[in-house]
Amino acid sequence: MGQIQRSDSTLFGSFPYLCLMLLFNQLPALTGGTLLALYQDAPVENLLIDSRKPVAPAGTVFFAIRGERHNGHRFVGELYDQGIRQFVIEYEAGIDQNHFSEANVLRVENTVAALQAVAAHHRQQFRIPVIGITGSNGKTIVKEWLAALLEESFRVARSPKSYNSQVGVPLSVWEMNETHTLALFEAGISRPGEMVQLERVIRPTIGIFTNIGPAHDEGFTDRTQKIREKAQLCHACQTVICCLDHHVVYQTLREVLPETVAFFGWSGAADAPVRLKQVQKKARESRLDIGFGSGDFSLTVPFTDEASLENVMHAITLMLHLGIAPETVSQRVGLLQPLSMRLEWKEGMNGCYLIDDSYSNDLAGLSIALDFLNGQGIRKPKTLVLSDVLQSGLPEAELYGRIARLLRSKGISRLVGVGEEISRHGHLFGSDALFFPSTESLLAAMPAFRDELVLVKGARAFRFERIAGRLQRKTHGTVLEINLDALAHNLNYFRRKLKPQTKVMAMVKAFGYGSGGAEIAGVLQFHRVDYLAVAYADEGMALREKGITLPIMVMNPSADAFGQMIPAGLEPEIYCFRILEELLSYLHRTGQTASVHLKLETGMNRLGFAEDEIPQLLSVLRQNPQLRVAALFSHLAASDDLQYRAFTLEQVRRFEKMSGQIIRVLRYQPIRHILNSAGVAHYPESQFDMIRLGIGLYGVGANAADAAGLQPVGTLKTTISQIKHLKAGQTVGYGRRGQITRDSAIATIAVGYADGFDRRLGNGNGRVWINGHFAPTIGSVCMDMTMVDITGVPAGEGDEVMIFGSELPVTELAKSCGTIPYEIMTGLGERIKRVFYSG
Repeated sequence: MGQIQRSDSTLFGSFPYLCLMLLFNQLPALTGGTLLALYQDAPVENLLIDSRKPVAPAGTVFFAIRGERHNGHRFVGELYDQGIRQFVIEYEAGIDQNHFSEANVLRVENTVAALQAVAAHHRQQFRIPVIGITGSNGKTIVKEWLAALLEESFRVARSPKSYNSQVGVPLSVWEMNETHTLALFEAGISRPGEMVQLERVIRPTIGIFTNIGPAHDEGFTDRTQKIREKAQLCHACQTVICCLDHHVVYQTLREVLPETVAFFGWSGAADAPVRLKQVQKKARESRLDIGFGSGDFSLTVPFTDEASLENVMHAITLMLHLGIAPETVSQRVGLLQPLSMRLEWKEGMNGCYLIDDSYSNDLAGLSIALDFLNGQGIRKPKTLVLSDVLQSGLPEAELYGRIARLLRSKGISRLVGVGEEISRHGHLFGSDALFFPSTESLLAAMPAFRDELVLVKGARAFRFERIAGRLQRKTHGTVLEINLDALAHNLNYFRRKLKPQTKVMAMVKAFGYGSGGAEIAGVLQFHRVDYLAVAYADEGMALREKGITLPIMVMNPSADAFGQMIPAGLEPEIYCFRILEELLSYLHRTGQTASVHLKLETGMNRLGFAEDEIPQLLSVLRQNPQLRVAALFSHLAASDDLQYRAFTLEQVRRFEKMSGQIIRVLRYQPIRHILNSAGVAHYPESQFDMIRLGIGLYGVGANAADAAGLQPVGTLKTTISQIKHLKAGQTVGYGRRGQITRDSAIATIAVGYADGFDRRLGNGNGRVWINGHFAPTIGSVCMDMTMVDITGVPAGEGDEVMIFGSELPVTELAKSCGTIPYEIMTGLGERIKRVFYSG
């Protein structure tokens, strides 16, 4: 596979790369750091910044990064015990030199800057075209489309997923190797000064500026400043590609960039290098008539929305600039399909969970998908269904040797390989591996999958969506999509409000507020929350069975469950003497000990020991050393309502007094906590030792600031089952309650009150979001379906319908039926399919 010749190819020289070997003892010169220890010089092969992600220890260097709420230095010892021997740190405090006697250690002023310096050095070894992509929107999709469009002409290195941050970019650039003949990297920033750092790492020869929009506006004085900052990526480029019709972007780029930078843009204007002459849209596709040079050509793409058309024009313009013939451009672009930019985790058949990444397959993406698999915290055997890895540029033996080592380091139990290449190297993958020459042969003799985590990852040519479809549990068409990135964002949003020592308890009761208890718990465990809380013992036992090892508080324990709870390490909430005596009776009979959470009554008047019961409680605790108090806590009655501020502060005062009495007798320090999500927002001074996150973790804010800063975790979607065109005077639904007053289009959607779509939302009290328009309900909500008025809405049968999500917050749905978001979310039926995704 040869690189396409282009007029400026001589700029990259006769040799596409220089020396790629880097040794640890070279890092001080690159980073300005000080070598603290060099037990044995070794190559730098893998760059690691996340201690939770398993890697092969040999050649790995861990960069201990400090952030607002995390500190990689805390995990240096843990990684050393796992076999890693090379570390870049900012300070030595807490690192026992004797314990690390066989380590290589470099101290630097800033580990992120050191990571970038190492990646920048690596980038400097290559003399190939490097495309840097920036802008407000479309960066990832343009990059992914270009990777697909160029793979027949180049061996392409690219950012995996949306790795475009201060640490994501250097990790992406580090993946360049001697087989690549072109690279695609995206760069994103949120404040001034960041792009200069990324430009030094990427050093693009060609820049693509997609567009400018409101994303991260809060970090800049105005849009012009944001354009100027993003333009720094292109400062040393030979060529910049952009839409010349985005006049503010184009003019600002011309002002900011040196005169040596050439522009190769597209526009509707007659004098543009690439001319978009006409767009003809049909139902689900668009025909583009394009002028280039002295000729014209046409192509059809399976998109009609403006964003996708803009993104594809950026890709077309780059292809033409690289010298790819218009007829080839037309042929390849015509084969483009919408890409899923996320990893999806779904319920599979026979107790399996399925992670569907069936449209891409390269080494970097495989590593990310395996990390996502391991990040779910579910204790099941891990199976990978993997196709041939096409066009890696590596010799087969080396490629599949690398993959075999990667699978061992990531704890994969079984491989199912599909393709002739991977089958030829089956001996590398162990005796449990299965191999099939094609997707068709696998489907014809599908092996058994039971109680496993299954990752399906294949190159597009293998059409692995057919395998994913076979393995997926069949449920009805209403889906709750759970954004695990948003869950992590919300957790970190609250963590930034906390004191460094404050712990976090996450509430995963009621099936994770409807989102999936075990699945949510696994992600929270991966992100190192300190505690989980469930309502009942069976919820806690289910989490233990799924591999959740975090401490778990059970809020409503019962005596008949102690025999399961206590051996499983579940910690009961004790709120009255009855349940305390029942627990002590169980402990005396069995000779066991238990950790408990004592709830104190401070004003909620629901559960808890009252102030006048404290002396008796202390007497019981003194006489029963087998009972250890893990925590003291209380519940605020009105933390979300500032009109009761004085009452809330009095609750806090009572809690401090009552808990202080107990601690003085215990002579050890239990964890204390009283704040929930709303309490963190309104009473941050009362954090004590831990806070409890419930509805806030799922994206519902207690005030305007939280509402703006949090992201919705759940999006409930369904589809249009049928559309009817009715005349004025006709009626819709039971009891003829839906009166048609004009000629109307009425859609029946596949969600009803059995799914949690409340009957109070019927008869126009609720609305849904369809193709960019609101559509009110009409008639009564039925058990399994609801009717909505789509008059004037461009919609067809099978189209997607949003019940709640980014365009229609769950808070609005709750308000429409006179309830609270808790009731809406916990009322979602279990027959609704949960799809978890990231990226």
